[in-house]
Amino acid sequence: MSDEVVRVRAEPLEPAFAEALAAWAERLGLVCDGEADFALQLGAQGLQLLQLGPDSPGPVRVDFVEGAVAHRRKFGGGSGQMIAKAVGVQPGVRPRVLDATAGLGRDAFVLASLGCDMTLIERQPLIAALLEDGLTRGRLDPETAPIVARMQLLQANAIERMRAWAGEPPQVIYLDPMFPHRDKSALVKKEMRLFRPLVGDDQDAPALLEAALALASHRVVVKRPRKAPVVEGPKPSYALEGKSSRYDIYPKKKL
Repeated sequence: MSDEVVRVRAEPLEPAFAEALAAWAERLGLVCDGEADFALQLGAQGLQLLQLGPDSPGPVRVDFVEGAVAHRRKFGGGSGQMIAKAVGVQPGVRPRVLDATAGLGRDAFVLASLGCDMTLIERQPLIAALLEDGLTRGRLDPETAPIVARMQLLQANAIERMRAWAGEPPQVIYLDPMFPHRDKSALVKKEMRLFRPLVGDDQDAPALLEAALALASHRVVVKRPRKAPVVEGPKPSYALEGKSSRYDIYPKKKL
């Protein structure tokens, strides 16, 4: 997690959204005026987070209905996608997956669209709020509603939650820890530029992997930049490698 103190204020984009945003602000402990680094805004397109200042990359919101996520759902390659192979999607097999580093929920949505029952954990409250809002709007669209119905969100510390897990364990645990990039060209995605001050790098990735390996019944999958080292700890049995990222696979038993 980041050690920086990040100041966030709440800003309704139109007066009609002021009351609903005030409820978010109270829940998240935000101020409604004063100097800030970020603004949590609410408008007709939903909840969004904006980095303030001249170098702002623009607002970030979660949208499962339109845009890049919708395009991937319709044209993304289905069960032939590398992430699907990594978690073990195959004919007649749709594993129960815990995405312990949910972020904006895109990978979880892809797996849910393929029929996997997904539990999502996001520990950063503002990012979890964006994700919750996106899931709420996704339930209102007839095309995405059945997919979102397979996605359950928990706002929690994933390591603590996995260590104290009650009930049937997930078959597969999926991890995508923030990697400590030093090359600034790797931060071109506005989501990354937004996340880093809020989240920092996952210095506890080894503990995350350890907790996941102890809990998952069948396998753990760790997504990494293609040339990044493996997470410290037990070595993966094999990896699936793409152009920019790879999936390190830690199998425990056959799905």
